[in-house]
Amino acid sequence: MTPDLTIGVVGPHDLVERVMLMGHAAAPLPCRLVAAAYRDEQEAADKVTRLGAGVDACLFASPVPYDLARRSGVLTMPATYVQLGGAALIAALARAALDERIDPRRVSVDVLNRADVEEAYADLGLPSGDVHSRDEPGATGTLTAFHERLARQGHTSGALTCMPAVADRLQTAGVPVVRIRPTSAAVRTALHTAALLGAHHRLEESQLTVVLVEVPTLREPVRRAAPRYWRDELRLSLHRLLVQEANRINASVTAVDDHSYMVTATRGSVATATEGFRVLPFAARVRDELGLAVEVGVGMGRTTHDAESHARAALARTQAGKQAQGFAVDREGRALIPAPRMPPQGGALKPKGVEVLSRLAAKLEGGDTVVDAENAGKMLGVTPRTARRLLRTLVDEGLAWPLPPNRTPQPGRPRQLYRLIVEKLGGR
Repeated sequence: MTPDLTIGVVGPHDLVERVMLMGHAAAPLPCRLVAAAYRDEQEAADKVTRLGAGVDACLFASPVPYDLARRSGVLTMPATYVQLGGAALIAALARAALDERIDPRRVSVDVLNRADVEEAYADLGLPSGDVHSRDEPGATGTLTAFHERLARQGHTSGALTCMPAVADRLQTAGVPVVRIRPTSAAVRTALHTAALLGAHHRLEESQLTVVLVEVPTLREPVRRAAPRYWRDELRLSLHRLLVQEANRINASVTAVDDHSYMVTATRGSVATATEGFRVLPFAARVRDELGLAVEVGVGMGRTTHDAESHARAALARTQAGKQAQGFAVDREGRALIPAPRMPPQGGALKPKGVEVLSRLAAKLEGGDTVVDAENAGKMLGVTPRTARRLLRTLVDEGLAWPLPPNRTPQPGRPRQLYRLIVEKLGGR
């Protein structure tokens, strides 16, 4: 059974209470409503942040808190708001007509766009030429000043506002005011929309996603037989690291061949691990801990086969472009982000380590990057003991990787091998 949706209701206390009372009967799907009431619209973004990632959708009391939350960048889930035009505006005009101080033909209206205002007046057969409207969102003080100025200058007989705080201030200032409140039909429609948005979002988040990780170092042919174990050790270490990362996002890892791996997850979990498909997954940790560059392709699809096919297409695009462009492809075969960024480097390389690595790299023969203390000492012109200390320094600085000892039949301590990470020299 699919678990109930969770909808966060963000608005003033009276409207949140009203939605909560109507909620379960009005929503088209089983859902749980979470109240996030505020005293002022400026608190909307903070209320959304407090709701957290467990919310499938957000329902706002009006366009104002919705716009404030959207502009602040805290909306990571689908959201909608209760419409205050149409029937809600007509109901407010009817209440204004009952107030002897207010002439509905001479009022000021906030938040609603001009088209909605003119449509409502046309439906009532009233002229709207002397109706002043401001659809730009603003702070409570700004909107209060808009209404109060027009009333003091005699341009209007009263105000119609969508914001409770503005209504309170205008009443205190002695300006006749009617608050535009959503109708029950508008609340039901908004709840219906929020539930559908949340259900669609949950389906999108659970969409099957495949991540292909290839290691160029392991793909390259072996240049010489010795040492025998470092490639196997490297594969095991990489597989162990990927499993650890996959466990963080409830994914699974499968070795495809001797140089590539497949991670199977959901779209939501991969999106979280990649900052919304903007950072290559797993690349930072593989680079920092193993000194390896990886090529990554992410694909989505309705089946595992489709997701893997799209992941291979993304991987091919990455390999052909010389940079990580379009590394993620959706289930329709389109690149999600045209130019994702690589994770930031873990820190500047230390000059001493770079100098030692550069000297060793200049003496390497045949492209082999594996050395021991004896060979390194000969290259650097130092004793094996000093070379061993320098190699440990390279390991500490992330410029070399210790490999399993090369065990031989001869007695004595086996040789400790190190793989030099010459890729970190940049221009080489």
